[in-house]
Amino acid sequence: MAQREVARAVADQAVARLGARLLPSAVPADVAEFRNGAGNAVGSLDVHRGSPGSSIDFMLQSSLHCEVPNGAIDITSILIFLNASTDAPHFQLELIQGSSTSIVVILDLLPRKDLAFHPDYLQKYYEENRMDEQRGKIEELPQTHPYRSPSLFVRSACSPTAIMVSIDCGQGGEKALEEIMHGQLATVIQEVLQIWLDNCADSITEMDEVERDCLLKRDQIVRSKSIEVDLTANLPRMFGPDVSSRVITEIRKAFGVQEP
Repeated sequence: MAQREVARAVADQAVARLGARLLPSAVPADVAEFRNGAGNAVGSLDVHRGSPGSSIDFMLQSSLHCEVPNGAIDITSILIFLNASTDAPHFQLELIQGSSTSIVVILDLLPRKDLAFHPDYLQKYYEENRMDEQRGKIEELPQTHPYRSPSLFVRSACSPTAIMVSIDCGQGGEKALEEIMHGQLATVIQEVLQIWLDNCADSITEMDEVERDCLLKRDQIVRSKSIEVDLTANLPRMFGPDVSSRVITEIRKAFGVQEP
């Protein structure tokens, strides 16, 4: 599918730049690729931890495909999270496709500080990098409509420049959607990733103990809620309790989050 091709190109772009700052994947084989008992849902997970001395905490890539009565759902995600050596934003990409003519896109540099309380952070990472211009390139497409996550937490955790849209090309719009995904959408995703690579991935921030503790606490809350909202609520329905438990355990390890 076009979304997987776009995601693969983005992942390759990140790996090429980060290089030795990423350790080899250590995900068990039964989590690297997994499926449910009925065979109508398959998935994959790849996690690269950051090397010692790097500002990278981990890079996570996942894909899910689940057949449903009226078609199929495909979800592709790329997350690159930084550690506490910097307060720079994380990188987030999620592509959710429920038909051959429409797709939901969530693309953001996830802030790690309260932006209203830290206007200098807002200016440094979002205004100076013209992140709103990237969002405008997608929102100006006539097939684009705002997407509102049903989770208030997800909406509150994103930056004000986050791209959260549904691209719907209507009946018979398969080719049009594919052209958008390989064209404007792929270009914007790669440009946002390049902004993150140039301005965040190598960042080191001087912080006192209180600032670092606040950063770590915010990171832990975001990671815990992300697992709760995105995974524990949905994965068991697709893959059953045993498979989903193995997958969620590996994601918890990557996120550094203990099971509640």
